[in-house]
Amino acid sequence: MNRFLTIFFFFVSLGFITAQGVYNPKEENNGNRGIIFDKELVGELQLQTNGFFIGANIGKLKTYYKTSFIHLSFGELKHPKEHKNRDDIRTSGLQENARSYVFGKQNNLFAFRAGMGVKRYLSEKARRKGLAVGISYEAGPTLGLLKPYYLDVRRSEINNQNPVSQKYNGENAETFLNTDRIFGASSVLKGLGEVKVRPGIHLRGGLHFDWGAFDELAKAMEIGIMADVFFGDINIMVDEAELINPRPAVILPENVKNQPFFINFYVSIQLGKRR
Repeated sequence: MNRFLTIFFFFVSLGFITAQGVYNPKEENNGNRGIIFDKELVGELQLQTNGFFIGANIGKLKTYYKTSFIHLSFGELKHPKEHKNRDDIRTSGLQENARSYVFGKQNNLFAFRAGMGVKRYLSEKARRKGLAVGISYEAGPTLGLLKPYYLDVRRSEINNQNPVSQKYNGENAETFLNTDRIFGASSVLKGLGEVKVRPGIHLRGGLHFDWGAFDELAKAMEIGIMADVFFGDINIMVDEAELINPRPAVILPENVKNQPFFINFYVSIQLGKRR
């Protein structure tokens, strides 16, 4: 959470500084209730507590205080128990090439989001200059893509060369979950032909901060909470309940449990143009 708070306070501080000098002369002839632009296209980078997304918002400015928009984005959702490891493989020819990996992970969850939302400003302070504060909310479908996560593992503890690429299948726990045999993560492209589709929905809402809400250049930030709910099993990590005849060599991260929903805090940075 520290990185989100740092970004938040940085942008708020920047807003108060720039507010002293930002002014759009086009507003002079616009009347008390008019708007200058009626459309906007905004690119978005969204950082979540567990994952990230990139996307775009296509907006229609209804009034000076209300904008409706269509949201499209793509990114990855992660399990809260994911942690990258890089074990020292002390075997000839392998240590310097060992790659980081997530222990206990069996699938990547990528997702497409599409939704419709509304952005409302809470005051008119930004009609001439300053920081506009408002709320934003959105909902729509999510298309989850569950891709197998492959590891390069040694065939045995005495075989140091030529690791093989392997995904978790319920019967290979002694190699897939044995850190003494794991060489590292396989290529991210491995398993693309085995992707499974998981439909779902998403909801999000947050505080919206806009520096020059009626300038041609759109520059804003949001901070809020969002939820993704899927209609099917989302097995990102190996759950203890999935193990078949677990043995002493198999050790899982503590309190791992897969669920069909994900709740995240987010910070969104938005840049674009109005016309």
